[in-house]
Amino acid sequence: MSVVTSYARALAVREGRAQPIATVRHLHLAADPLVFIPLRLAGEAAAPLGAMVGNDPARPHLLVVPQPRNRDLRFAFMAELARIMLPYIEGRAAATETVPGKNERERYLDAPQVIVPGRGAVEFVRLLGRSTRFRRPDGPYPVDPAVPVLGQWLTYLYERTEFAGSSALVPMTEALSLHWATGQSPMEDANLATLLAWVCPPPGRTGQDAAAAAEDPVLWPPAGPDTDPGFDARVLRPAIDAYDASGSPEPVREALRGQLEPTWRLMWRAVELLRGLPEAASVGERWAMDRDRYTREVARLAEGGPPRGRRDRAGSAAARLWDMESARQSYDAQRAYDDPLVMAEHRATGKAFAGEVVHVDRERTILLPGGKKPVSRPLVTVRTADPVRLAPGKKVFSAHRRRQSGEIVESDSGLVVVQLNDQLAKGAGVPGVGDAVCFTELDLGGRIRPGFPAAEETPWTHGGPPAAYEPTDEDAEEDWS
Repeated sequence: MSVVTSYARALAVREGRAQPIATVRHLHLAADPLVFIPLRLAGEAAAPLGAMVGNDPARPHLLVVPQPRNRDLRFAFMAELARIMLPYIEGRAAATETVPGKNERERYLDAPQVIVPGRGAVEFVRLLGRSTRFRRPDGPYPVDPAVPVLGQWLTYLYERTEFAGSSALVPMTEALSLHWATGQSPMEDANLATLLAWVCPPPGRTGQDAAAAAEDPVLWPPAGPDTDPGFDARVLRPAIDAYDASGSPEPVREALRGQLEPTWRLMWRAVELLRGLPEAASVGERWAMDRDRYTREVARLAEGGPPRGRRDRAGSAAARLWDMESARQSYDAQRAYDDPLVMAEHRATGKAFAGEVVHVDRERTILLPGGKKPVSRPLVTVRTADPVRLAPGKKVFSAHRRRQSGEIVESDSGLVVVQLNDQLAKGAGVPGVGDAVCFTELDLGGRIRPGFPAAEETPWTHGGPPAAYEPTDEDAEEDWS
């Protein structure tokens, strides 16, 4: 936990409500996100028990598995879920735009956004995708043809969460914690009801009191995927027994409705809270990457692409890891450039400093190694009260003139001398005396991706060229764990 967030948490306790740790919204919010609240059977990692899903706050779809240990009922649930989710996901593939560049391409103007209560639901999405994407509509255990298609999309959505800044599959508790600091622990923030109690407590009540009341599992059931043990014993087990005896799913349906409706209301309340924040400048750029990935996935599935294997091959794993690290680096930098509260975190750790320009040498020129004539390299002296831990020679970037780079020349007694290296525009890119500036080591440009070998060129140290992947019967074996 950073210094700024720790301070905000202490302030939240004193003020009795969550404190903002962001001035803008750092994620994309679709006009009609699909909210998905799944529940699973206790002791069964990926056995669905029920779900509430939809993109209309007033018209949720309630799906139940009245006997979760019955395989046919589980896959009937998945088929019903596919009939709801697939039209939403595939329906984003409508209008396109042309993306100019060296390799001009088409990209969809929209992409699906699925919002779940928390990290546990994200993991459940992964398990559901793994358990269904290898299913077949024929053979010894046939399923509805829509089930494996949904499994592929669930796997796609989960994999997008591994890339920092993606808004394809959003855990709501993490989205709220990105923008507000509560007076409770990060572990307690995983409870959607108590987290929202801190962010917007009822009139006349403090966050502490509202959060304590929200811990009542009867009034505010857990947001899933796991249910409360007391509910399992008192309500769920008798309802399932009643189904076994009568064949009517209504007792289970009503029991799960009572568990899911409070979370449904909380989810849409949280959506409106986030929508009230102005969108950060870089969100559109990251959402464009989500739309790029969605466009590629639509094309891949249309061409009959096979389900993703259970494990990445050596080459694809290396490329994926590189892309994930690059996404994290860019996301951290973009958030800081977009938001002074986030930049304050980096200023507190010495990765950035802000201050006032006290001297400028605009006419300074130097001869670069191998150069034939001097080039302009102005010097800017900044007075700062921040702890500067950037050594001379360190490359830095201007937070006010994005992508303008410089170099630390000297740092002593609160005075930092910075050499500006580019985007000078005949002096127009040089700050003046009295200007407020901020410099940071955070690079918006990211890293240049190396040339990874093609699959057929995988070295023997990494297993050699892999065989072409073909889904097998073993892949499609029953897997709800």
